[in-house]
Amino acid sequence: MSLARSPAPTDRYSVAALLREALRGHTGWRPAWRAPEPRKRYDAIIVGGGGHGLATAYYLAKTHGINNVAVLERGWIGGGNVGRNTTVVRSNYLLPANIAFYEYSLKLWEGLERELNYNVMVSQRGIVNLFHDDGQRDAAIRRGNALRARDIDSELWNAAQLRRRIPILNFDAARFPILGALVQPRAGTVRHDAVAWGYARAADRLGVDIIQECDVTAIRRSNAGDVTGVDTSRGAIDAPVIALSCAGNSSRVAALAGLRLPIETHVLQAFVTEGIKPFLDTVVSFGAGHFYISQSDKGGLVFGGDLDGYNSYAQRGGMPIVERVAECAMALMPAAGRLRILRAWGGRMDMSMDGSPIIDKTPVPGLLLNAGWCYGGFKATPAAGVCLAHLIATGGSHPLAAAYRLDRFATGRLLDEEATGPLPGAH
Repeated sequence: MSLARSPAPTDRYSVAALLREALRGHTGWRPAWRAPEPRKRYDAIIVGGGGHGLATAYYLAKTHGINNVAVLERGWIGGGNVGRNTTVVRSNYLLPANIAFYEYSLKLWEGLERELNYNVMVSQRGIVNLFHDDGQRDAAIRRGNALRARDIDSELWNAAQLRRRIPILNFDAARFPILGALVQPRAGTVRHDAVAWGYARAADRLGVDIIQECDVTAIRRSNAGDVTGVDTSRGAIDAPVIALSCAGNSSRVAALAGLRLPIETHVLQAFVTEGIKPFLDTVVSFGAGHFYISQSDKGGLVFGGDLDGYNSYAQRGGMPIVERVAECAMALMPAAGRLRILRAWGGRMDMSMDGSPIIDKTPVPGLLLNAGWCYGGFKATPAAGVCLAHLIATGGSHPLAAAYRLDRFATGRLLDEEATGPLPGAH
């Protein structure tokens, strides 16, 4: 294993460091992470330099002392799904395995800035999941009880409470009357690209090599079938363990090892409006359509909706979803119609057959998989990193990821959180 480098005087961000650098013209700062040339061999290779891959490298070095690790990113850090989402973090799930996993992740979010010595702008502004009929109310009560039974924060608000807290919602002329909401006060948002930068900086400080503009073109295997390394656009790299953490590209990269995954790749669009004065201090999801909205620190409204509905590896979407999302925005909050949409983007979503993720070994010896996150990838970043790092270091599943086995699709132990069946696009 390689040894981590000794921190420079200004490696740790602090008020003292800021004052010191101000006095010497900010000449002591160095890049947040190195740009190393790839070595010939590593103890482990992580394919994918998004939030999950970088978090895995960080916890692998910090918790398990393994820092002879390469993170291979085909583009640039922050250019994939970690920078293409709506930044929401929460743990208000229903199934026990998902509740435990995402609550652990939310607790890691709560201490992440101190952990990384980096401002990732964690804002626990809460999430408000609206309901509009008696059936949705019953489902909200059931979910809330499941959370409270595990000592996780959950509140049921009626329409009067919502009027006082979020008066701009369409209560009086609504096509879908708002009856109440299930609320998780500890949920909120986190600055997505700062998460990537914070984990990259922290992993680099522990000796991990982060290699950008490095496209994996082949996964090499021995005569016995074990992985031996990868061929990349920057040369061949050997390693006895290769962990795939490449989101919507998981199927394509796994195919390089002859592995077919139970995953479909879809596009999920997101949008942001022009900035306005603060008026929405929480995250709101629409119960009569798949739509969620919050207001960023810059003042823009950030929102999204459903998948585009067809398989694609593109990072752009189609106009029908733009129209549908705009319709939901107008139904929920008519005042939003006065705002201009400044930009839109798409993320490649790795949709599993039951809507829950996979963190497990694969049938290819030495090849590990972290995929199938559907809509939940960003909020899972810290916990996914912990669990994949544990799998790399020990060869066994972390207790929190025990239900996220790959073979559950053969054994029938599915985790269908949305109860929509084996339809990846419906999750």
